[in-house]
Amino acid sequence: MDEALIRSLTPSVLTVLVRRGADFAAAEDAVQDALLEAVRTWPADPPRDPKGWLITVAWRRFLDATRADAARRRREDVVEEEPMPGPAPAVDDTLQLYFLCAHPSLTPASAVALTLRAVGGLTTRQIAQAYLVPETTMAQRISRAKRTVSGVRFDQPGDVATVLRVLYLVFNEGYSGDVDLAAEAIRLTRQLAASIGHPEVAGLLALMLLHHARRAARTAPDGSLVPLAEQDRRRWDTTLIAEGVRILQAALARDRLGEFQAQAAVAALHADAPTAEETDWVQIVEWYDELVRLTDNPVVRLNRAVAVGEADGPRAGLAALTALDDSLPRHTAVAAYLHERDGNVATAARLYAEAARKAPNLAERDHLTRQAARLNTLRCG
Repeated sequence: MDEALIRSLTPSVLTVLVRRGADFAAAEDAVQDALLEAVRTWPADPPRDPKGWLITVAWRRFLDATRADAARRRREDVVEEEPMPGPAPAVDDTLQLYFLCAHPSLTPASAVALTLRAVGGLTTRQIAQAYLVPETTMAQRISRAKRTVSGVRFDQPGDVATVLRVLYLVFNEGYSGDVDLAAEAIRLTRQLAASIGHPEVAGLLALMLLHHARRAARTAPDGSLVPLAEQDRRRWDTTLIAEGVRILQAALARDRLGEFQAQAAVAALHADAPTAEETDWVQIVEWYDELVRLTDNPVVRLNRAVAVGEADGPRAGLAALTALDDSLPRHTAVAAYLHERDGNVATAARLYAEAARKAPNLAERDHLTRQAARLNTLRCG
C-alpha cells in the first residue's frame, strides 16, 4: 500500500468523522482501524475511490464502537446514518484539521503535542525530543489531551500561534531526516500564508524555504551529514533562497517582529554568505539576542553560544555555554566543537564521543563518532 497516499488521505478522513459528531479520540481509533483494514485488503482488491472507502470503513468502525459502549448510546441519534456512497470531495482538509486540533479547551503545549501525534505522524518519542521532556511525560500529556477533547464539539478552532508551532515542529522532524515531512509542512504553510496576512506566518514560511534550500547539500553521497561550514554552496537552491528572503523582507517591513522572523533572519544571513568564512556572525549574534528576548528558549541560547564562539572567539562561546544546563540536547556536541576551536584536542575528542552516545539519530551519531576518531588520530599522529 502506498504510504504517501495514506498520509495524504488520513487527515481528510479524520476531519469527516469529527464533523459528523465523533469525538477526537474515538475518530482517531476508527481511522486507525480503517487503515489496518486497508493494509489487509487493498493489495488484492484496491478501491476505485480510496478516500471514500476509508471514510466509509472508518465511519462503520466508529458506529460499531459507539453502539458497543453503553455510556455513549446517547450519541446514536447523531451517528446513525452512514456517509453516502460514491467519490468523496477532493478537498485537502489537513490545514483545517491542524486548526481543529488546536482547540481552546487545550493548553497550547497539549494542542501541539496532540496534533503532531494525530495529524503530523510523529512518534511520541520524536515529540518528546522536540519539547525536551521524557517520552513518558509526553505520552501522559497526549493522553490527557485526548481525554480533554473527548466529547467536545470542534466548532471553535484554535489560534494561529499554536498551528504555527505545530507546522514548525513537523518541518524540523522532516528536515532532520527521521520523517520526510518537510515538504508537506512547507505546502501547508504556503496555504496558511495565502489565507492569512500575518507576519509570523510569513516569517515561518521564509524560515522553512531558507532551510529547505540547503537540504541537498546537507548529506554526502554515502548519507553522512555535512556540517554547514563544509557544505557545497553551489548545491543550495538559489530560487528558494531568493523567495525566502523576499518573503522575510516584506514581513520585517511590517515592524511586528516575532521569533520565526528572527530565526529566518539568521538563516538569511547564512544563505547570503558566499563562503563560511564570510558569514556575518556579529549580526547573527544580534539576531540571537532578539530571539532570547522573544523566547528565552534554552535551545536558542545554545545556538547563540555557537554564534558568540564564531564572532568573539571560542573562549567567549564556552563562557556563554557555562550558563546553560549541560543536559540540553546537543550541548555536549557544541562544547566539543568550541573546545576544538580553542585547540583543546583531547577534551574535544572525549566530548565528541560522549555526544555521539547521546545523539538523537543515526546520521548525527555517525558524524560525531567520525569527529572523535579524527581528533584521536590527530593526537596519536
